[in-house]
Amino acid sequence: MEGLVVKLPSFPFLSPNISSSSSSSTFRLGFRRLSASISAAVKEGSVSLGQLTRPDFPILHQEVNGSKLVYLDNAATSQKPTAVLKSLQNYYEAYNSNVHRGIHYLSAKATDEYELARKKVAAFINASDSAEIVFTRNATEAINLVAYSWGLSNLKPRNEIILTIAEHHSAIVPWQIVAQKTGAILKFVSLDENEVPDVEKLREMISTSTKLVVVHHVSNVLGSVLPIEDIVIWAHAVGAKVLVDACQSVPHMVVDVQGLDADFLVASSHKMCGPTGIGFLFGKSNLLLTMPPFLGGGEMISDVFLDHSTYAEPPSRFEAGTPAIGEAIGLGAAIDYLSGIGMQKIHDYEMELANYLYEKLCSVANIRIYGPKPSDDVHRAALCSFNIENIHPTDIATFLDQQHGVAIRSGHHCAQPLHHHLGVNASARASLHFYNTEEDVDNFIQSLNDTVSFFNSFK
Repeated sequence: MEGLVVKLPSFPFLSPNISSSSSSSTFRLGFRRLSASISAAVKEGSVSLGQLTRPDFPILHQEVNGSKLVYLDNAATSQKPTAVLKSLQNYYEAYNSNVHRGIHYLSAKATDEYELARKKVAAFINASDSAEIVFTRNATEAINLVAYSWGLSNLKPRNEIILTIAEHHSAIVPWQIVAQKTGAILKFVSLDENEVPDVEKLREMISTSTKLVVVHHVSNVLGSVLPIEDIVIWAHAVGAKVLVDACQSVPHMVVDVQGLDADFLVASSHKMCGPTGIGFLFGKSNLLLTMPPFLGGGEMISDVFLDHSTYAEPPSRFEAGTPAIGEAIGLGAAIDYLSGIGMQKIHDYEMELANYLYEKLCSVANIRIYGPKPSDDVHRAALCSFNIENIHPTDIATFLDQQHGVAIRSGHHCAQPLHHHLGVNASARASLHFYNTEEDVDNFIQSLNDTVSFFNSFK
Protein backbone atom coordinates (compact mmCIF):
# COMPACT_ATOMS: atom_id res chain seq x y z
CA MET A 1 0.00 0.00 0.00
CA GLU A 2 2.83 2.42 0.84
CA GLY A 3 4.21 2.31 -2.68
CA LEU A 4 0.99 3.03 -4.53
CA VAL A 5 0.74 6.10 -6.71
CA VAL A 6 -2.72 7.53 -6.25
CA LYS A 7 -4.53 10.64 -7.35
CA LEU A 8 -5.36 12.58 -4.23
CA PRO A 9 -8.52 14.69 -4.11
CA SER A 10 -8.24 18.45 -3.73
CA PHE A 11 -10.36 20.38 -1.27
CA PRO A 12 -10.87 23.94 -2.49
CA PHE A 13 -13.54 24.53 0.14
CA LEU A 14 -10.80 24.68 2.77
CA SER A 15 -9.61 28.02 1.37
CA PRO A 16 -9.50 30.67 4.12
CA ASN A 17 -10.62 33.40 1.70
CA ILE A 18 -14.25 33.11 2.71
CA SER A 19 -16.21 35.91 4.30
CA SER A 20 -17.04 35.29 7.94
CA SER A 21 -20.74 35.67 7.23
CA SER A 22 -20.77 32.64 4.97
CA SER A 23 -17.90 30.61 6.40
CA SER A 24 -19.79 28.46 8.92
CA SER A 25 -22.20 26.79 6.49
CA THR A 26 -19.54 26.54 3.79
CA PHE A 27 -17.04 24.90 6.12
CA ARG A 28 -19.65 22.47 7.49
CA LEU A 29 -20.42 21.38 3.95
CA GLY A 30 -16.69 21.15 3.25
CA PHE A 31 -16.11 19.04 6.35
CA ARG A 32 -18.76 16.55 5.29
CA ARG A 33 -17.25 16.25 1.82
CA LEU A 34 -13.71 15.91 3.17
CA SER A 35 -14.72 13.33 5.76
CA ALA A 36 -16.63 11.34 3.15
CA SER A 37 -13.71 11.47 0.70
CA ILE A 38 -11.25 10.32 3.35
CA SER A 39 -13.54 7.53 4.52
CA ALA A 40 -14.01 6.27 0.98
CA ALA A 41 -10.30 6.38 0.15
CA VAL A 42 -9.22 4.67 3.37
CA LYS A 43 -12.00 2.07 3.16
CA GLU A 44 -10.97 1.16 -0.37
CA GLY A 45 -7.44 0.60 0.89
CA SER A 46 -6.09 2.69 -1.94
CA VAL A 47 -4.39 5.22 0.28
CA SER A 48 -3.57 5.75 3.96
CA LEU A 49 -4.55 8.86 5.85
CA GLY A 50 -0.90 9.85 5.90
CA GLN A 51 -0.60 9.61 2.12
CA LEU A 52 -3.89 11.43 1.66
CA THR A 53 -2.97 14.44 3.80
CA ARG A 54 0.77 14.66 3.15
CA PRO A 55 0.40 16.87 0.03
CA ASP A 56 -1.19 19.55 2.25
CA PHE A 57 2.09 20.09 4.12
CA PRO A 58 4.65 21.84 1.89
CA ILE A 59 7.51 21.57 4.38
CA LEU A 60 7.52 17.78 4.16
CA HIS A 61 8.45 17.77 0.49
CA GLN A 62 12.13 18.61 0.70
CA GLU A 63 15.53 17.09 1.17
CA VAL A 64 17.57 17.59 4.33
CA ASN A 65 21.31 16.92 4.22
CA GLY A 66 20.85 15.18 0.88
CA SER A 67 18.07 12.84 2.01
CA LYS A 68 14.30 12.94 1.85
CA LEU A 69 13.00 14.59 5.03
CA VAL A 70 11.39 12.22 7.52
CA TYR A 71 9.84 14.40 10.21
CA LEU A 72 9.27 12.52 13.47
CA ASP A 73 9.35 15.33 16.02
CA ASN A 74 5.65 16.04 16.19
CA ALA A 75 5.39 15.90 19.97
CA ALA A 76 7.60 19.01 20.01
CA THR A 77 5.75 20.81 17.24
CA SER A 78 3.56 19.84 14.32
CA GLN A 79 3.80 20.99 10.72
CA LYS A 80 1.27 23.37 9.18
CA PRO A 81 -1.03 22.66 6.23
CA THR A 82 -1.40 25.08 3.34
CA ALA A 83 -4.82 26.16 4.61
CA VAL A 84 -3.23 27.50 7.80
CA LEU A 85 -0.41 29.24 5.94
CA LYS A 86 -2.92 30.90 3.62
CA SER A 87 -5.10 32.03 6.51
CA LEU A 88 -2.14 33.88 8.03
CA GLN A 89 -1.23 35.43 4.69
CA ASN A 90 -4.84 36.42 4.08
CA TYR A 91 -5.10 38.17 7.47
CA TYR A 92 -1.97 40.25 6.96
CA GLU A 93 -2.72 41.01 3.30
CA ALA A 94 -6.47 41.64 3.45
CA TYR A 95 -7.64 42.82 6.88
CA ASN A 96 -4.68 43.34 9.23
CA SER A 97 -5.99 45.51 12.06
CA ASN A 98 -6.34 45.52 15.82
CA VAL A 99 -9.36 43.85 17.40
CA HIS A 100 -12.12 45.18 19.68
CA ARG A 101 -10.87 48.74 19.27
CA GLY A 102 -11.99 50.13 15.93
CA ILE A 103 -15.25 50.72 14.11
CA HIS A 104 -13.75 50.66 10.63
CA TYR A 105 -14.12 47.71 8.28
CA LEU A 106 -10.68 46.16 8.82
CA SER A 107 -10.97 46.21 12.60
CA ALA A 108 -14.50 44.81 12.50
CA LYS A 109 -13.38 42.04 10.13
CA ALA A 110 -10.35 41.19 12.30
CA THR A 111 -12.51 41.16 15.42
CA ASP A 112 -15.08 38.88 13.79
CA GLU A 113 -12.43 36.39 12.67
CA TYR A 114 -10.60 36.50 16.02
CA GLU A 115 -13.78 35.79 17.95
CA LEU A 116 -14.81 33.18 15.39
CA ALA A 117 -11.55 31.39 16.16
CA ARG A 118 -12.50 31.36 19.85
CA LYS A 119 -15.84 29.78 18.95
CA LYS A 120 -14.02 27.16 16.85
CA VAL A 121 -11.80 26.22 19.79
CA ALA A 122 -14.84 25.96 22.07
CA ALA A 123 -16.67 23.72 19.61
CA PHE A 124 -13.54 21.61 19.01
CA ILE A 125 -13.26 20.63 22.68
CA ASN A 126 -17.02 20.87 23.34
CA ALA A 127 -16.92 23.76 25.81
CA SER A 128 -20.38 24.95 26.75
CA ASP A 129 -19.59 28.59 25.91
CA SER A 130 -16.83 30.35 23.95
CA ALA A 131 -16.34 32.65 26.97
CA GLU A 132 -14.72 29.63 28.66
CA ILE A 133 -11.83 29.87 26.19
CA VAL A 134 -8.98 32.24 27.04
CA PHE A 135 -6.31 32.80 24.40
CA THR A 136 -2.79 32.69 25.82
CA ARG A 137 0.72 32.75 24.38
CA ASN A 138 0.99 28.97 24.79
CA ALA A 139 -0.03 26.20 27.17
CA THR A 140 2.75 27.21 29.55
CA GLU A 141 1.25 30.68 29.94
CA ALA A 142 -2.19 29.11 30.38
CA ILE A 143 -0.93 27.03 33.33
CA ASN A 144 0.80 30.07 34.80
CA LEU A 145 -2.47 31.99 34.47
CA VAL A 146 -4.24 29.39 36.60
CA ALA A 147 -1.35 29.25 39.05
CA TYR A 148 -1.07 32.98 39.65
CA SER A 149 -4.75 33.83 39.40
CA TRP A 150 -6.62 30.86 40.87
CA GLY A 151 -3.71 29.38 42.82
CA LEU A 152 -2.58 32.48 44.73
CA SER A 153 -6.20 33.34 45.52
CA ASN A 154 -7.31 29.92 46.74
CA LEU A 155 -4.36 27.96 48.14
CA LYS A 156 -3.49 28.16 51.81
CA PRO A 157 -0.72 26.68 53.99
CA ARG A 158 -0.75 22.87 54.04
CA ASN A 159 -3.22 22.62 51.16
CA GLU A 160 -2.05 19.85 48.84
CA ILE A 161 -1.44 19.88 45.09
CA ILE A 162 -1.11 16.42 43.56
CA LEU A 163 0.94 15.88 40.39
CA THR A 164 2.75 12.96 38.76
CA ILE A 165 6.50 12.68 38.22
CA ALA A 166 5.77 12.45 34.49
CA GLU A 167 4.52 16.03 34.19
CA HIS A 168 6.05 18.53 31.79
CA HIS A 169 8.15 21.21 33.49
CA SER A 170 5.50 23.79 32.62
CA ALA A 171 3.05 21.87 34.81
CA ILE A 172 5.51 21.59 37.72
CA VAL A 173 7.51 24.82 38.00
CA PRO A 174 4.57 27.27 38.31
CA TRP A 175 3.15 25.20 41.17
CA GLN A 176 6.54 25.07 42.89
CA ILE A 177 6.56 28.89 42.82
CA VAL A 178 2.97 29.12 44.05
CA ALA A 179 3.64 26.57 46.81
CA GLN A 180 6.58 28.66 48.02
CA LYS A 181 4.36 31.75 48.15
CA THR A 182 1.33 30.13 49.77
CA GLY A 183 2.70 27.33 51.93
CA ALA A 184 0.87 24.70 49.88
CA ILE A 185 2.43 21.25 49.60
CA LEU A 186 3.26 19.43 46.36
CA LYS A 187 2.81 15.65 46.35
CA PHE A 188 3.98 13.51 43.43
CA VAL A 189 2.67 10.18 42.17
CA SER A 190 5.31 7.77 40.87
CA LEU A 191 5.09 5.10 38.15
CA ASP A 192 3.68 1.60 38.43
CA GLU A 193 5.33 -1.58 37.15
CA ASN A 194 4.15 -0.80 33.59
CA GLU A 195 5.87 2.60 33.62
CA VAL A 196 2.59 4.47 33.77
CA PRO A 197 1.73 7.00 36.49
CA ASP A 198 0.25 4.91 39.31
CA VAL A 199 -3.42 5.84 39.16
CA GLU A 200 -4.36 3.79 42.21
CA LYS A 201 -1.71 5.55 44.30
CA LEU A 202 -3.04 8.85 42.97
CA ARG A 203 -6.52 7.88 44.11
CA GLU A 204 -5.22 6.95 47.57
CA MET A 205 -3.30 10.22 47.81
CA ILE A 206 -6.38 12.40 47.26
CA SER A 207 -7.80 13.61 50.58
CA THR A 208 -9.71 16.49 52.08
CA SER A 209 -6.38 18.36 52.12
CA THR A 210 -6.19 18.12 48.33
CA LYS A 211 -7.17 21.36 46.60
CA LEU A 212 -5.82 20.73 43.09
CA VAL A 213 -4.77 17.81 40.90
CA VAL A 214 -2.49 18.66 37.96
CA VAL A 215 -2.14 15.86 35.42
CA HIS A 216 -1.28 15.30 31.78
CA HIS A 217 -3.77 13.56 29.52
CA VAL A 218 -1.07 11.90 27.39
CA SER A 219 2.59 11.69 28.45
CA ASN A 220 5.06 13.31 26.07
CA VAL A 221 7.69 10.75 27.09
CA LEU A 222 5.89 7.53 28.03
CA GLY A 223 3.08 7.73 25.47
CA SER A 224 0.69 6.63 28.21
CA VAL A 225 -2.91 7.87 28.52
CA LEU A 226 -4.43 8.70 31.90
CA PRO A 227 -8.10 8.08 32.82
CA ILE A 228 -8.99 11.74 33.30
CA GLU A 229 -12.70 11.07 33.86
CA ASP A 230 -11.92 8.87 36.88
CA ILE A 231 -9.35 11.28 38.29
CA VAL A 232 -11.85 14.14 38.05
CA ILE A 233 -14.50 12.13 39.91
CA TRP A 234 -12.05 11.30 42.72
CA ALA A 235 -10.88 14.92 43.01
CA HIS A 236 -14.35 16.44 42.93
CA ALA A 237 -15.49 14.04 45.65
CA VAL A 238 -13.25 15.94 48.11
CA GLY A 239 -13.89 19.37 46.59
CA ALA A 240 -10.58 19.57 44.70
CA LYS A 241 -10.14 21.07 41.24
CA VAL A 242 -8.41 19.40 38.28
CA LEU A 243 -6.12 20.99 35.69
CA VAL A 244 -5.42 18.85 32.62
CA ASP A 245 -2.38 19.33 30.39
CA ALA A 246 -3.90 18.27 27.06
CA CYS A 247 -1.05 19.35 24.78
CA GLN A 248 -0.47 15.78 23.61
CA SER A 249 -4.13 14.76 23.43
CA VAL A 250 -6.09 17.61 21.82
CA PRO A 251 -4.14 17.29 18.51
CA HIS A 252 -4.56 13.53 18.34
CA MET A 253 -7.95 12.45 19.70
CA VAL A 254 -11.45 13.59 20.49
CA VAL A 255 -11.32 15.69 23.68
CA ASP A 256 -14.64 16.63 25.26
CA VAL A 257 -14.21 18.95 28.24
CA GLN A 258 -17.81 18.54 29.31
CA GLY A 259 -17.40 14.77 29.24
CA LEU A 260 -14.11 14.95 31.15
CA ASP A 261 -15.62 17.50 33.57
CA ALA A 262 -12.15 18.94 34.23
CA ASP A 263 -12.08 22.41 35.77
CA PHE A 264 -9.18 23.66 33.66
CA LEU A 265 -7.59 22.32 30.47
CA VAL A 266 -4.72 23.73 28.42
CA ALA A 267 -3.35 23.10 24.92
CA SER A 268 -1.01 24.72 22.38
CA SER A 269 -1.77 25.66 18.79
CA HIS A 270 1.64 24.72 17.43
CA LYS A 271 1.15 21.05 18.32
CA MET A 272 -2.20 20.92 16.50
CA CYS A 273 -1.11 22.13 13.05
CA GLY A 274 -1.61 25.79 13.99
CA PRO A 275 0.82 28.69 14.36
CA THR A 276 3.28 29.15 17.18
CA GLY A 277 2.76 31.88 19.76
CA ILE A 278 -0.78 31.01 20.78
CA GLY A 279 -2.46 28.48 23.01
CA PHE A 280 -5.58 28.41 25.09
CA LEU A 281 -6.99 27.83 28.52
CA PHE A 282 -10.37 26.27 29.04
CA GLY A 283 -11.83 27.15 32.41
CA LYS A 284 -15.29 26.52 33.77
CA SER A 285 -17.17 29.80 33.66
CA ASN A 286 -17.99 29.81 37.38
CA LEU A 287 -14.26 29.57 38.16
CA LEU A 288 -13.09 32.17 35.64
CA LEU A 289 -15.62 34.66 37.01
CA THR A 290 -14.04 34.44 40.48
CA MET A 291 -10.44 34.73 39.31
CA PRO A 292 -8.53 38.04 39.39
CA PRO A 293 -6.55 39.25 36.35
CA PHE A 294 -3.22 37.65 35.55
CA LEU A 295 -1.82 40.65 33.64
CA GLY A 296 -2.85 44.29 33.69
CA GLY A 297 -3.24 46.62 30.71
CA GLY A 298 -5.55 47.44 27.87
CA GLU A 299 -8.50 45.24 26.91
CA MET A 300 -8.78 43.54 30.30
CA ILE A 301 -10.42 46.51 32.00
CA SER A 302 -13.91 47.87 32.38
CA ASP A 303 -13.00 51.31 33.77
CA VAL A 304 -9.67 52.83 34.81
CA PHE A 305 -9.32 55.60 37.41
CA LEU A 306 -6.16 57.03 38.89
CA ASP A 307 -6.55 55.10 42.12
CA HIS A 308 -8.23 51.89 40.98
CA SER A 309 -9.60 49.92 38.04
CA THR A 310 -12.50 47.60 37.42
CA TYR A 311 -12.09 44.56 35.23
CA ALA A 312 -13.81 43.10 32.21
CA GLU A 313 -15.69 39.83 32.26
CA PRO A 314 -13.84 36.66 31.19
CA PRO A 315 -12.27 35.92 28.80
CA SER A 316 -11.26 39.57 28.16
CA ARG A 317 -10.14 39.88 31.79
CA PHE A 318 -7.26 37.54 31.02
CA GLU A 319 -6.25 38.87 27.59
CA ALA A 320 -4.38 42.09 28.33
CA GLY A 321 -2.97 44.06 25.40
CA THR A 322 -3.03 43.35 21.70
CA PRO A 323 -3.48 39.60 21.28
CA ALA A 324 -1.92 37.27 18.73
CA ILE A 325 -4.63 38.01 16.19
CA GLY A 326 -3.21 36.35 13.10
CA GLU A 327 -2.12 33.35 15.15
CA ALA A 328 -5.61 32.92 16.62
CA ILE A 329 -7.11 33.05 13.14
CA GLY A 330 -4.49 30.51 12.02
CA LEU A 331 -5.45 28.26 14.93
CA GLY A 332 -9.05 28.52 13.77
CA ALA A 333 -7.96 27.42 10.30
CA ALA A 334 -6.06 24.48 11.81
CA ILE A 335 -9.19 23.43 13.68
CA ASP A 336 -11.16 23.66 10.44
CA TYR A 337 -8.60 21.40 8.81
CA LEU A 338 -8.50 18.84 11.63
CA SER A 339 -12.29 18.82 11.93
CA GLY A 340 -12.57 18.29 8.19
CA ILE A 341 -10.58 15.08 8.53
CA GLY A 342 -12.29 14.03 11.77
CA MET A 343 -10.50 13.58 15.08
CA GLN A 344 -11.70 10.02 15.49
CA LYS A 345 -10.24 9.12 12.08
CA ILE A 346 -6.97 10.78 13.08
CA HIS A 347 -6.91 8.89 16.37
CA ASP A 348 -7.69 5.52 14.81
CA TYR A 349 -5.01 5.94 12.16
CA GLU A 350 -2.42 7.10 14.67
CA MET A 351 -3.12 4.10 16.89
CA GLU A 352 -2.22 1.86 13.98
CA LEU A 353 0.95 3.86 13.39
CA ALA A 354 1.75 3.80 17.11
CA ASN A 355 1.68 0.00 17.22
CA TYR A 356 3.68 -0.21 13.99
CA LEU A 357 6.36 2.13 15.38
CA TYR A 358 6.60 0.23 18.67
CA GLU A 359 6.87 -3.17 16.96
CA LYS A 360 9.53 -1.96 14.55
CA LEU A 361 11.57 -0.34 17.31
CA CYS A 362 11.51 -3.57 19.28
CA SER A 363 13.54 -5.16 16.48
CA VAL A 364 16.48 -2.80 17.05
CA ALA A 365 19.31 -4.36 19.02
CA ASN A 366 19.91 -3.30 22.63
CA ILE A 367 17.04 -0.83 22.68
CA ARG A 368 15.09 0.25 25.77
CA ILE A 369 11.67 1.75 25.05
CA TYR A 370 10.03 3.67 27.90
CA GLY A 371 6.38 3.44 28.83
CA PRO A 372 3.77 0.68 28.62
CA LYS A 373 3.79 -2.13 26.11
CA PRO A 374 0.77 -1.81 23.79
CA SER A 375 -1.90 -4.51 24.03
CA ASP A 376 -5.61 -4.97 23.54
CA ASP A 377 -6.18 -3.13 26.82
CA VAL A 378 -3.27 -0.67 26.77
CA HIS A 379 -3.09 1.98 24.08
CA ARG A 380 -0.01 4.10 23.56
CA ALA A 381 0.13 7.46 21.86
CA ALA A 382 2.03 7.58 18.56
CA LEU A 383 5.41 8.30 20.13
CA CYS A 384 8.26 6.31 21.59
CA SER A 385 11.08 7.51 23.83
CA PHE A 386 14.03 5.16 23.89
CA ASN A 387 17.71 4.64 24.55
CA ILE A 388 20.18 2.27 22.92
CA GLU A 389 22.90 0.73 25.02
CA ASN A 390 26.18 2.67 25.04
CA ILE A 391 25.04 5.29 22.50
CA HIS A 392 24.05 8.75 23.67
CA PRO A 393 20.63 9.83 22.40
CA THR A 394 22.01 13.13 21.09
CA ASP A 395 24.54 11.20 18.99
CA ILE A 396 21.67 9.14 17.61
CA ALA A 397 19.58 12.20 16.75
CA THR A 398 22.55 14.02 15.20
CA PHE A 399 23.57 11.09 13.00
CA LEU A 400 19.98 10.47 11.90
CA ASP A 401 19.65 14.10 10.86
CA GLN A 402 23.01 14.57 9.16
CA GLN A 403 23.24 11.22 7.42
CA HIS A 404 19.60 10.35 6.75
CA GLY A 405 17.44 13.49 6.98
CA VAL A 406 15.44 11.97 9.86
CA ALA A 407 14.25 14.48 12.47
CA ILE A 408 13.71 13.12 15.98
CA ARG A 409 14.17 14.71 19.40
CA SER A 410 16.86 14.01 22.01
CA GLY A 411 17.16 15.32 25.54
CA HIS A 412 14.97 15.26 28.63
CA HIS A 413 11.88 16.54 26.77
CA CYS A 414 11.12 19.02 29.59
CA ALA A 415 10.61 16.05 31.90
CA GLN A 416 13.75 15.83 34.03
CA PRO A 417 12.09 14.34 37.14
CA LEU A 418 10.71 11.51 35.03
CA HIS A 419 14.10 10.82 33.44
CA HIS A 420 15.75 10.84 36.86
CA HIS A 421 13.20 8.25 37.99
CA LEU A 422 13.99 6.14 34.92
CA GLY A 423 17.68 6.34 35.75
CA VAL A 424 18.78 8.26 32.66
CA ASN A 425 19.63 11.86 31.87
CA ALA A 426 18.11 11.89 28.41
CA SER A 427 16.35 9.83 25.77
CA ALA A 428 15.66 9.87 22.05
CA ARG A 429 12.06 10.31 20.95
CA ALA A 430 10.26 9.61 17.68
CA SER A 431 6.74 11.05 17.53
CA LEU A 432 4.17 10.77 14.75
CA HIS A 433 1.20 12.68 13.43
CA PHE A 434 -1.54 11.78 10.96
CA TYR A 435 0.51 12.96 7.96
CA ASN A 436 3.19 10.37 8.73
CA THR A 437 3.15 6.97 7.05
CA GLU A 438 4.46 3.46 7.57
CA GLU A 439 7.08 4.35 4.99
CA ASP A 440 8.31 7.10 7.32
CA VAL A 441 8.61 4.55 10.12
CA ASP A 442 10.42 2.08 7.85
CA ASN A 443 12.89 4.76 6.74
CA PHE A 444 13.46 5.73 10.35
CA ILE A 445 14.11 2.15 11.48
CA GLN A 446 16.47 1.50 8.57
CA SER A 447 18.33 4.71 9.36
CA LEU A 448 18.40 3.91 13.07
CA ASN A 449 19.92 0.49 12.42
CA ASP A 450 22.57 2.14 10.25
CA THR A 451 23.23 4.61 13.05
CA VAL A 452 23.66 1.83 15.60
CA SER A 453 26.01 -0.04 13.27
CA PHE A 454 28.09 3.09 12.77
CA PHE A 455 28.62 3.74 16.47
CA ASN A 456 29.13 0.07 17.30
CA SER A 457 31.88 -0.08 14.70
CA PHE A 458 34.10 1.96 17.03
CA LYS A 459 33.87 -0.54 19.88
